[in-house]
Amino acid sequence: MAGIMYRQYAGESDLPHIMSLVQNELSEPYVVYTYRYFLHQWPHLAFLAFPTDHGHSDPVGVIVCKQSMHRNLSNRGYIAMLSVSKDWRKRGIASALVTNSIEAMKMDGVDEVVLETEFDNNAALSLYESLGFIREKRLYRFYLNGKDAFRLVLSVPPSSENSSDTQSDDTDNLSASTRSSVSSRRRPPPYRAIRISPYSDDEDDYVSSR
Repeated sequence: MAGIMYRQYAGESDLPHIMSLVQNELSEPYVVYTYRYFLHQWPHLAFLAFPTDHGHSDPVGVIVCKQSMHRNLSNRGYIAMLSVSKDWRKRGIASALVTNSIEAMKMDGVDEVVLETEFDNNAALSLYESLGFIREKRLYRFYLNGKDAFRLVLSVPPSSENSSDTQSDDTDNLSASTRSSVSSRRRPPPYRAIRISPYSDDEDDYVSSR
């Protein structure tokens, strides 16, 4: 069985693959500008999954997210799209994609992560609930096909100073090459959580991880 390699979004060359995965596996239609809204502002929160088998060059899974201030009160992450090719499901890919994105959000101090999924999508509900998400509320006729959705929320506890100190100590003990790799995964200042006025939280309702 081929292993799976995960990496962050690398640029426009990844966009056709992301669109293909999402359009093939999700029923909610998105225009290219929706993808670019997320990918241009939060590229570090998007991850793709690739088989390590050299016979497969295209990604088999993708997650697209955003992170911004919610009503000036909380640093909120949002999972907009999550898709795994049918032939590659039940291998832990979706769980790993979600975990990668949440870990990236934590580097920018996320307080909570939210998403919506169809009320009868038991596989998605089981996945997110296994990762600690809880059902906040039911959204009636939320999708264009008339289906209801559940809004799920994951509360992310603040990191303690001790854990920060421990992480620093651990990093000091790493080799130069490994330390460089860890440092490269930390978020640069331009991607800190920001308030985006043209796209309110109400508009999140049109983007679904389904």
